[in-house]
Parts: sequence; C-alpha cells; structure tokens
Amino acid sequence: MNNSVLVIPLEGKIDSVNAADVGRDIAKRRAEQEHQAVIFDAKQLTFISSAGLRVIMQVIKEEKVQKNERVSMIEVGPEVYNILEMTGFTEFMEVQKAYREISLEGSEFIAEGFFGKVYRLDEETIVKVYGDGEASIPLIKRERSRAKKAFVKGLPTAISYDIVRVGDQYGSVFELLQARSFNDWTQEYETDKTKLDELMHLYVDCLKQVHHTEMEGDELPMARDNMLEALNVLQECLPADMLGRMRDLLIALPDDVHVVHGDLQMKNVLLCDGEPMLIDMETLCTGQPIFDLQGLYVTYRAFPEDEPDNAMNFLGIHTETTAYIWQRIMELYFGTQDKAVLRALEDKIRIVASIRFLNLLVTTALKEHPLTELRIKHTKEHLQELLARVDSLDCP
Repeated sequence: MNNSVLVIPLEGKIDSVNAADVGRDIAKRRAEQEHQAVIFDAKQLTFISSAGLRVIMQVIKEEKVQKNERVSMIEVGPEVYNILEMTGFTEFMEVQKAYREISLEGSEFIAEGFFGKVYRLDEETIVKVYGDGEASIPLIKRERSRAKKAFVKGLPTAISYDIVRVGDQYGSVFELLQARSFNDWTQEYETDKTKLDELMHLYVDCLKQVHHTEMEGDELPMARDNMLEALNVLQECLPADMLGRMRDLLIALPDDVHVVHGDLQMKNVLLCDGEPMLIDMETLCTGQPIFDLQGLYVTYRAFPEDEPDNAMNFLGIHTETTAYIWQRIMELYFGTQDKAVLRALEDKIRIVASIRFLNLLVTTALKEHPLTELRIKHTKEHLQELLARVDSLDCP
C-alpha cells in the first residue's frame, strides 16, 4: 500500500492450474486493504493464460463498479505484453512495459538540450536521456506519438523505437545511420562561407517543408495557445499594460493547422545520408511560422546579446556565426534581402521571442544565472520599443 494504491506482485506462471488460487489471494488482499487503485507489478510474471486473464478481468470489473482508479499493470515483460496486446487487455487497463536497461559507459556524448542529453551508443544508434527520472516517461511517450504523426504526414522524422532505463533515468533510442546535426556541420564549415551557405539553403528548405505541412483538426496543440500560457507566468517581470498588448497581438492571430516544430534550432535537425532529419518532437504543435522563427531568434540572437561566450558554450560556434545564421535564415526564408522588409518582420518575431526568452529565464535553471536580471531588463527595454511600432504579428 502507498497513498491508497494497492500494489500486487505477480510471479511465475498464472494458468488453469493456479488461477483460482491466485484469484482468491488477490480478492483477499483487496478486501483487507482499503484502496483507490490497484497496480499489478508483473516484473516476475513470465506467463499468463486465458484463465489468468479472466482473474485480471474480474478485478477490472469490480474496481470499476467501486468507482476506483483504472487498474494498471507495470514492469511487463515482452512475452506477457504480447499476450495482453493480442487479447485486447491493453485497451482495458494501463499497461507499462518493463524498460530495457542500458549503460552509457564508453558512449560518445553528442549534445545537450533543455530536456536531456544525447549519446551515441554505436555507429547506427543514439539515445536521448531525459533528466527527470520516471517523470520524464510521459514526455518521452508524447514525443514518440507526435513524431509518428509528423512522419505519417511526410516529414523527415526520427522515431524512437525503444524506451530504455539508464540508471535512475529514462531515454529514447533512435536508429540514425551516421547522422550528424546541422550544428555539427556548422562548426566544421564555420570558416568556409561557401559550404556554410550551402548548408543554410538546405536547412531553410527543411524549415519551409515543416511549415508547409498541414495536420488534421486538433491532432496537436496550438502554438499560439502554448505561447499565451507562457505569457501568463511573466506577470512579475513585465507590467500589465505590456502583457495585455502582447496578449492581444497573439489572440489576433488566426487559427492555423500548419506544423510548428517548437525548437527547430540546428541541434535538432540532423543530416542523415544527405537528407535533413528532425528530432526532439515533444514540442510539435500547429500555428504560424513565427512560432518557430521566434525560437531561432532566441537561440542565435537573444542568448548571445548579453553573453558573448554563449554561442561557443552552447553551440560551439562564434557569435559572429550566429549573427550570420540568423541573417541567412531571414533572407532565405522570406526570399528577400531588403533590409527594411526584414527589419519589420524581425520586429514581429522578436516580440514573440521575448515571451519564450523570458519564460526560459524565470521557469528553468536559468533563473539562477548571474545574467538573468540583466537579460530581463534588456528584454523589457526592447519590448517597449517593439510594441510601439508593431501592430500585427502576421508574417506573410
């Protein structure tokens, strides 16, 4: 028993020989202990027959009559899981597979983002390890679900084929043949502007492909709604009139079912056999392109503003290169080098980027960063200027 949850371990085989005894034992435990939920721990369960399944079904029915929580089964091995899936029990109760355990000893560290660290297990496989223990499992599952939706729509997406346990943490495993991120290639081409510009063309083409892809109905959350939620936590660092003005600009944007990745900086786009491949799909949503472009502004312009070493520390490139990347993104994405046009578009993007930037500063570990107070001050000053000359967030 733990917090009104009754955990019942299942061991060995449950078949016609012992199913009746197992059923009586389970009934006794449930009767003796008040509970609101039953969880079967199947770590030691090696087989369950139809007779055993009838015992579990009886528990499911009785718990439902008593209006308790849905029955769950955890740490389910592959053979037992196949039985449960084939017989439809995965529809009747929550079933959690036992996760394969792996070691990172000798693995190459590739990159680190806000949600986790990425390691190369071998030439064909990488693993992204999340940092919140069991609390990260819903995030991992959400990423897999959204990646599959994007893949079905034709987007080049890396889909995790396994969830693994790494010590006290969990991760997603991907098969990516000799893939390197666009950020890795940027580091290599930093002094070769011709090759870097070729890379930028390929990268921006990928951005456009993402933003031209449409989803059905409410398959994904709306980027505009996500940004409005982010705005709600900024009451302590922005005045009410500024918050209201930004909220009005966001609400005025029409609904849009085009895909928005949510964090499309170059670390999250891999080059695999010459083709771009998207990773980190947990932020996938729908909306206008501005909701991706703002994230790129935060990465390549906002962070380096008050910390010249940020680009080298986070991306491994110089600040001058991040400025060049942002310039080429704008020119190639909007198809113009007209400075006045690009300035007006950038103003709109910067307003939305300010929401993301401030949200990161006040809700993540960055709130302890020595530059956070200065960054908030400067962002607020920028917003005062931007809001005075921007009347719409539409970016045609």
